Amino acid sequence: MTVRIVVADDMDLALEGIKTILRQYGAFQVTGTYRALADLLDALTAQPPEVILLGDRLEPGMDVLALVERVRQAAPHARLLVMGSLPDGLIVQELLTCGVAGYLYKPDPLSSCLPEALRVVLRGRPYLSPTANAEYLLAVQSGRAGWQLDTEGREVLRQLAQGFRPQEIALLRGVPVRRVYWVIDKLRRRFGAETNEHLMARAAEEGFVS
Repeated sequence: MTVRIVVADDMDLALEGIKTILRQYGAFQVTGTYRALADLLDALTAQPPEVILLGDRLEPGMDVLALVERVRQAAPHARLLVMGSLPDGLIVQELLTCGVAGYLYKPDPLSSCLPEALRVVLRGRPYLSPTANAEYLLAVQSGRAGWQLDTEGREVLRQLAQGFRPQEIALLRGVPVRRVYWVIDKLRRRFGAETNEHLMARAAEEGFVS
């Protein structure tokens, strides 16, 4: 039985490289490659594949968790493998919590990792490439994995990046200001930041703010 796979990434080199790797395996068929989220969503609506390989920076201005949510809404039964450029164990954990089947760190040797990842997730088990797995274990052991970067946290991050003060964010969101300070404190711990400026820099590195 041939497994239908679609690949979406913002770089042509990644798309061509993955097609070249999978061409060696008769069990895997790349049925489409996409460089834009809108095109991917249209294709998923028309014919959902068994597996989606998704680049973490496919959509400019959208963080990887929001991107995953959009794709999973369009194809809830497809196995979703995220291909990421950051070896961050907390991102890996958050993606697994969101229902992602696996995470491939792009600098890992995809020629060997990708076929194995597909075989593993098709058996219903999660897969992490070597670097992603090591960073995930370090994040869990560090004690920083106790709070997930949820929708509220991401929205507060974006409002801070837009220049709003905590009091203004509280008014915009209709919540007590102490709630906003609590979220900011959790965000600092999540990103290992001591100040709001440091928080913004770390969040930008991971693609959560522009």
